[in-house]
Amino acid sequence: MASILKSLRVISEPLRLRLLLLLLEEELTVAELQEILGFAQSRISTSLAQLKREELVKDRRVGKNIFYSAGEELGEAMLLILEAARAELKEAQTDEVHLAFTLKKRKDRAAEYFNKLAGKFGRAYVPGRSWEALSHGLLRLLPPMLIADLGAGEGTLSQLLARTSKKVIAVDNSEKMVEFGSSLAKEHGFPNLEYRLGDIEEPPIDSNSVDVALFSQALHHASVPQRALNGAYRILKPGGRVLILDLLSHTHEQARELYGHVWLGFSEIELHRLMKKAGFSKIESAVVAKEAEAPFFQTVLASGTK
Repeated sequence: MASILKSLRVISEPLRLRLLLLLLEEELTVAELQEILGFAQSRISTSLAQLKREELVKDRRVGKNIFYSAGEELGEAMLLILEAARAELKEAQTDEVHLAFTLKKRKDRAAEYFNKLAGKFGRAYVPGRSWEALSHGLLRLLPPMLIADLGAGEGTLSQLLARTSKKVIAVDNSEKMVEFGSSLAKEHGFPNLEYRLGDIEEPPIDSNSVDVALFSQALHHASVPQRALNGAYRILKPGGRVLILDLLSHTHEQARELYGHVWLGFSEIELHRLMKKAGFSKIESAVVAKEAEAPFFQTVLASGTK
């Protein structure tokens, strides 16, 4: 067993302590630890190496992955110290929530199946089969609802939704987008599609009035995403749902200049945290699309209920 004094010096650093507390609960990869804690991979790897050197953690390789867990011989005294530290460490409770979320994702076979299906769909040519045609068909199955399309742009999705929705309110902060979208709605005969000029962080929609609040590749344009989700919560009826389609967190800095992105996507845990803070429950998320070419953007779908 490692020297308890050396071990105490190692875990006196907060990140190393948080890592060890997590690894007492579950065997995890560096990627999972990075998602839970929000630190860079290099910092987590360095901290794990220091813990491993003092025999506080161990690792094992499974294919391309390396799993880390707490050392087998920490000793009763060290375990008592760690449990006392867990009770005092303010980040420990948040880490536990993020750990549960990560473990749930690990078990989410349905999401993995969908990812595989999405990768195969369209590889072989079948006349008439396309995602566009499928989306038109599935939209017909939706019940009549009042939908807020927040950050709608010119409103291509809004027009699709308007075919079966009771009403669609498309909100955008660009006067030209709102003007162009309004003309398209009139031209295509959608009296139930209304465009409104406004900010997605303060949507110009009455409180408790819509069934669905939708952010389709729009949340990464918000100055403060939390305010946008707070606004969505406000305008939803009790029992209403928020749907978010956005990029999974990435490092393609050029997106800021090329596409006007304020945020470089969001991790599933970040979306979970933002939605929970806004008041949403029954929060779910999954990566639903992966681009095959650089920079290999991935799309995450998240939902929650008011």
